[in-house]
Amino acid sequence: MIGTWVQQIAQSWLMYRLTGSPLYLGLTTFASQAPILFIAPFGGWLSDRFDRRRLLLLTQSLLCCQALAMAVLTLSDAVQAWHILALTLFYGLVLAIDTPVRQSLIIGLVGDKTDLPSAIALNSMLMNGSRLVGPSVAGLLLVWMPEGACFLINALSFVPILYAAYSFRIAPRTTSVAGHSPLDGLRDALTYVWRTPYARLSLPMVALLSLTASPYTTLMPVFAKDVLGGGSSLLGYLVGAAGLGAILGSTWLATRKDTAQLPRMIERGTFIAGGSLILLSFSRWIPFSLVLMMGVGFGIIVSAACVNTLLQTTVDDSRRGRVMSLYVMSFLGVTSIGGLLFGVLAIHFGAPGTLSITGTLCLAGAFVYRWRLRRMDDGILHAHADQHARD
Repeated sequence: MIGTWVQQIAQSWLMYRLTGSPLYLGLTTFASQAPILFIAPFGGWLSDRFDRRRLLLLTQSLLCCQALAMAVLTLSDAVQAWHILALTLFYGLVLAIDTPVRQSLIIGLVGDKTDLPSAIALNSMLMNGSRLVGPSVAGLLLVWMPEGACFLINALSFVPILYAAYSFRIAPRTTSVAGHSPLDGLRDALTYVWRTPYARLSLPMVALLSLTASPYTTLMPVFAKDVLGGGSSLLGYLVGAAGLGAILGSTWLATRKDTAQLPRMIERGTFIAGGSLILLSFSRWIPFSLVLMMGVGFGIIVSAACVNTLLQTTVDDSRRGRVMSLYVMSFLGVTSIGGLLFGVLAIHFGAPGTLSITGTLCLAGAFVYRWRLRRMDDGILHAHADQHARD
C-alpha cells in the first residue's frame, strides 16, 4: 500500500503537470474507481465461488503489470494523458475484483469472530499508516526523480506481497453459489442487506462519505499549489496528514470491543469529516490545514471501518464476498462519481468553494442519519416492549 500511494500521488502530479486541468484530475479518479460500481458485485461472486487466495495472486500480478507499464511509458517520455486514463481504467477493473477478495479473506485469516473488530481496526491502521508514509515519500521522491521512478517502486513492492499470498493458508470452506448466476448472487446479497436494519441504514452513509468527503484527494494538487502556494512536498504532507488522522481513528477503534456503539460512531465520524472539510475550505494557513486534514482522515476511517465491522460480524461466510462487494461499491465505487463531481465543481467554484459545498452536504447527511437512527432505535425499543408485554 505504501507503493500504491507513491504511485497515486505521482500519477496525480504527472497528470496535473501534463494538463494543468482539475477536470483531468477528476477523470483520473473516476477511471480508477468507477469500475468498482459495476464489477465489484462480480468480484464478490467470484470470491464466494472460487479459491480466494488464488484470485488474490491473479489480481495482484495484474496490478504489478499495470505499474510496470506506467513506469515504462513515463521513463521513456512517451506518456500522454490518455495513457494515464487508459491504464488507470485497467487498474480500476482489476481493483474491482481484488478488493472484495481481500475483504473476504479477513475472517479466514483471523478465525475467531470475537477478534474481528480489532482485526479490522488493525487492518485500517496499517492501510492508513501507508497513507501517512506513502504520500510523504512520494513528495520527497518527486523532488529528486521523475514520476516514472515512483511507478517502478510500486511495481517492485508487489513482489513480497505475491510471495506472502502464495505462502499463507486458510481453512477450506464450503461454497454455496455454485449454481447461482452473478445476478442471482447479487440479488441475494441485496435482500440480506435490506432485511438487516442497521446495514440498510449504514451502507448509504458510506456512499455519502464517498461522494462528498473521500474524493478530497482529487483536488489536493490544486489546493497544495494554487491555494496554499506549495509544491509536490506539500501535497504529500496534506494527504499524509489525512493518513495520520486515519491512523488515530483506527487506533481508537482497535481499543473498543463494544459493537453496540458502532451506529453512533458512524454518525460522529461523518460529522467530523464534513465539519473539517468546511473549515479547510476557508483555511490559508498550512499548519491549520494539516490539522483539518487529520480531521477529514479520522472521520472517514471511523465511519467506514465501523460499517465494515458491522457487516463482517453479522454476515455468514457463504455470502460474505457478495455483501462485502456492496460495501466496496459504496466506499470506493461511489468515490469515482465524487471525484468527477469535485473536478466539475472546481471549474465553477474553485477548490475551496468545492470543499465548502461537499462538506455541507456531508453534514446534512449526518443529521439525516441521526434522525433515522433515533427513529429506528425507538422502533426497536417499542417492539421489545410489546414482545415483553405479550410474554
